[in-house]
Amino acid sequence: MKMARVAILTDRKAAERRWRYGADVFEAYLEEIAASAGIPFERLESVRELKAERCDIAVVAISEEDDETLGILMDFAKQGGTIVSCAGLNRMAGRLGCRELAAAGAGYAQLPAALGGRPVPYRYLLAKPWVPLPATAGAGAAVRGIGTLSAGEGGGTRPEVPLLLEIAVGRGRIVRWNVHIPYTVVAFQQGSGPVVEDGVPAPDGTGALDEGILKADDRCEMDWDRDRLRTDTGYPYYAYPYADWWREAFVGGLLREAQVKGLALPFVDYWPEGVEQVAMISHDSDMNIDESAAATLDVLKECGIRSTWCMLEPGYSAGIYERVRQEGHELAYHYNALEMDGGRWDRGEFERQLAFIRERTGEPIVTNKNHYTRYEGWGELFRWCEQYGIRSDQTRGPSKKGNVGFLFGTCRPYYPIARYDEQNRLYRVLEVGFLTQDLNHPSLPDTSVIAPFLDAVADVRGVAHFLFHQTHIWREPGVADALRAVVREAKARGYQFWTNERIWRWEEARRQVRIVRDGNGAARVEQAPPDAVIWTPAQDGQAGSAVRFGVKCVRYAVKNEVGS
Repeated sequence: MKMARVAILTDRKAAERRWRYGADVFEAYLEEIAASAGIPFERLESVRELKAERCDIAVVAISEEDDETLGILMDFAKQGGTIVSCAGLNRMAGRLGCRELAAAGAGYAQLPAALGGRPVPYRYLLAKPWVPLPATAGAGAAVRGIGTLSAGEGGGTRPEVPLLLEIAVGRGRIVRWNVHIPYTVVAFQQGSGPVVEDGVPAPDGTGALDEGILKADDRCEMDWDRDRLRTDTGYPYYAYPYADWWREAFVGGLLREAQVKGLALPFVDYWPEGVEQVAMISHDSDMNIDESAAATLDVLKECGIRSTWCMLEPGYSAGIYERVRQEGHELAYHYNALEMDGGRWDRGEFERQLAFIRERTGEPIVTNKNHYTRYEGWGELFRWCEQYGIRSDQTRGPSKKGNVGFLFGTCRPYYPIARYDEQNRLYRVLEVGFLTQDLNHPSLPDTSVIAPFLDAVADVRGVAHFLFHQTHIWREPGVADALRAVVREAKARGYQFWTNERIWRWEEARRQVRIVRDGNGAARVEQAPPDAVIWTPAQDGQAGSAVRFGVKCVRYAVKNEVGS
């Protein structure tokens, strides 16, 4: 079977125009969404390249909308190609039998089960809807609407506004998502803007974000009321990894388009052979009491796991570090920018503290979590991490009892995007956020959140990251028991415990895999680790091994040809 060729068009000229006027091109994040899912694609910077590349599926992230560009895209579809757009191509609406509506802010969409959707509505953060004109709508029409889109924040469901449009054009078609998926994913993961002021506190008093300390969770795009559930014991938590769901919806759409064409679209699995999902335990040394470190090491040994130790200046004594190393744990950095603890948000201070921790531990130190989740601006932290050799960050997590869970809509490791002043590049720092900290502590939730967190993470095959401070493990027997409960419940669900460094190293290794077409059009896998797993959508009559991105897929071990 021939391999589908996917291209992502991020038109350089159109992007530069936006950057010139201080506008972001978050549409470019579709490349990271595809890369994170292991989807092979070619990057195009001009629509004219589309004519030469002979692609099967063209994802138009951003393009010019002049007559020449639209003509090339229409010709591509008429000749049998598939075009995919996320809330773009608006000048084409009329010629495709549709009408553009006003853009809508946050709302909720219903994705049908046939497209891998869940019963729960998906929160989105920006939509630019089209609706079919009456003459083109209906059964057998050239324009088919799928799913439903609400009117926006607080609006009711509007069944006449579809989530997705499939538009027949000649021998091909145009698939247009009415939701701006890349913006939605970015805004969930990183916020809709920089952290410059306190966030809005929870109406029920469980999330006092307005305490005068700038933190990662001051920019959260969830709704306190609609996006939280309560556990059996009454603790509220953000229940839905919306960003991960939207990623899955987009990638699943690409896989289905390949199926429609009878083509293979192989992709690299999230995890290596034998791993379905990963759990991670991290600690923040804070009080730096040796006895607390020893107590934590004893609990970890009892549980049979390895964890990540984020070290705050001045750190522990040398003997503790030696035991941490001998027992296979990772030594990491805990940058202090909290003024009340003598810290400062400053590049030089970031460098000074990191140099101290590296010298004190004798370790290279490649991962970090900020003390108290202190955060400012947009990309400064990631630039500092890049500059000083920090390869992965864990800062994006909750600081309050009432905002635990998926407050950033994700449990997947991801590379964050810069703003327009850096031309929306990707930072080479893998973000691995956490779900909660110190369960059973008097000021935090109890262990009733463990099961819903683990089940939701397993559903998207992410990382279930729990933070436990050594001092609380030592002083609060209930916190130590909560750590034991996390390990017990996670192992029962098939989780494997990794350190942050191991997660980063695997993510880098899997992204080196190349799936290319050979001279016969079949897929060939190159530069793959021996334990990598490759999937491709099952074709008609072919039994699927598992469901990935809402699509039945066939699993292949790494070999020369896939799907042939």
